[in-house]
Amino acid sequence: MKKLACILALSSAFVSFNAHAWGNDGHRAVGAIADQLIKGSNAEKQVQALLLPGESLAGVASWADCVKGTYCGPQTPEMVAYTSANPKHSEYHYTDVPFQLSHYEDHGVGTTDHDIVQTLKQCIAVLQGKGDATTNPHNFTPRQALLMLTHLSGDIAQPLHVGEGYVGKNGGFVLPTQKQLDDKEAFGSTGGNNLQLDDIKLTANSAQLIPAEDKPAAPAGTPARAPQTTRAFHSYWDSTVVNYAFRRIGARTPEQFAQMVIAGNPVVAPSSGDPVTWPYQWADQTLVVAKLAYTDVVPGPMGQQASKTTGEMYNVWPLAIPDNYPLPSSAAAKTQLIQGGYHLAAVLKAIWP
Repeated sequence: MKKLACILALSSAFVSFNAHAWGNDGHRAVGAIADQLIKGSNAEKQVQALLLPGESLAGVASWADCVKGTYCGPQTPEMVAYTSANPKHSEYHYTDVPFQLSHYEDHGVGTTDHDIVQTLKQCIAVLQGKGDATTNPHNFTPRQALLMLTHLSGDIAQPLHVGEGYVGKNGGFVLPTQKQLDDKEAFGSTGGNNLQLDDIKLTANSAQLIPAEDKPAAPAGTPARAPQTTRAFHSYWDSTVVNYAFRRIGARTPEQFAQMVIAGNPVVAPSSGDPVTWPYQWADQTLVVAKLAYTDVVPGPMGQQASKTTGEMYNVWPLAIPDNYPLPSSAAAKTQLIQGGYHLAAVLKAIWP
């Protein structure tokens, strides 16, 4: 794990703090950090003009995920209008740059014209008042641009939403060319969704490393749930490490997490140049942490699994991680949640000085 420590040290060159695409808690934490940082500014006034009464950045931070289904509740007319106009909206949340690379490049392996970097550029241009047929191909309204910017500022800080692990046909992670992908000499892991952790082992190891979660006791007579045997690597980074990061500092809610990390006076390296170029800088910083995420992580033999919804077969790989992985990964998650919140606040203030 020496390499892991070195990479974590490198990532802290971007963020330092005293003492650290996320699930709902992670996104809400990013929004809550930004809510606090823009208080009293012109940016706060402009944001409130686009939000509905009672809304906050924390409160709308998961809107772009909620539009994907009904798990947040029934779809509102606003959501239906957005998804109807954006049939590829679920692809706006990520890019699949090989994690071994240091920079996001337009038209590089794993990128698209509507990936997270390009969509963030579009959101920023719209809020700058520069949206046209070229810069705003999805015809986002200013409110839609703000909702997406709030969410994607969190997503782009999640390592597996930027750095993809490609597995060679003979095993191991590889740095592929597009031809190797086309010729089935290397395979994407769908942002780590097809890499499967041993959840029983992970749970046992994390119990020795991470403070216990303060959960209310289940009502008497509640049937015990069967233990989960596997966990997608992407799911681990979306929500498990966020839970660990909260527990390590004693935060019970996203808002409390935001208050605690801001009180620690983190130093976040500023982005430079036109704000519309900032998503490239954010992606490059996240690639640093993606290297950490994949350090000493080893995919096993490829297998296949049937989709529960379509029945189609897809590739999966068992994934071995170091026993102490919950510690450096949760520290990195804390760092990245801070990055997401501070980046969101900074870009809003740059758009509306």
